[in-house]
Amino acid sequence: MDTQKLFFAHETTVIDDDCTIGLGTKIWHFSHVMPNCTIGNNCTIGQNVVISPKVVLGNNVKVQNNVSIYTGVICDDDVFLGPSMVFTNVINPRSAIKRQDQYLKTIVKKGASIGANATIVCGNEIGEYAFVGAGAVVTKEVLPYALVVGNPSKQIGWVSEYGHRLNFDKNGEAICIESNDKYMITNNKVSKV
Repeated sequence: MDTQKLFFAHETTVIDDDCTIGLGTKIWHFSHVMPNCTIGNNCTIGQNVVISPKVVLGNNVKVQNNVSIYTGVICDDDVFLGPSMVFTNVINPRSAIKRQDQYLKTIVKKGASIGANATIVCGNEIGEYAFVGAGAVVTKEVLPYALVVGNPSKQIGWVSEYGHRLNFDKNGEAICIESNDKYMITNNKVSKV
């Protein structure tokens, strides 16, 4: 079976052995998919992207240009990775010391968005539908639906599944302006009702 017809890869793309790439996925100019990666269906991998060994991307993940996704990263479905954002995989890297056995796992949960030029320090989880602002440096867990910005990143609010700011009333309820979906906040946790 000719797997090339199941997904699109630009002629300048390098895809190493033992990768699984889903139906309808598109991989653009000068990108490199390293061994043993799993990329889901209908993903878009932009120009000049590096996907290191054993990375897992779910379905409908959008990776913009110039992104480095290092070993230890798992992105669930519908994740957005903005231009030139980067993940790390070692807490204390040194050129002369090999630390491949110390890679930490970073998980980006369903529907989360990470803005342009953001840095995600390894070993953290980005919660469902969270929004990491452009240029933020994430050094700790980001809660589901949280909006974080700055260096180091700090939570400044909450967002809906559509990415709109949520303004909770005194009863802990908020309505998304685009979808009219209702959200509740209880004990600093947001859930869609």
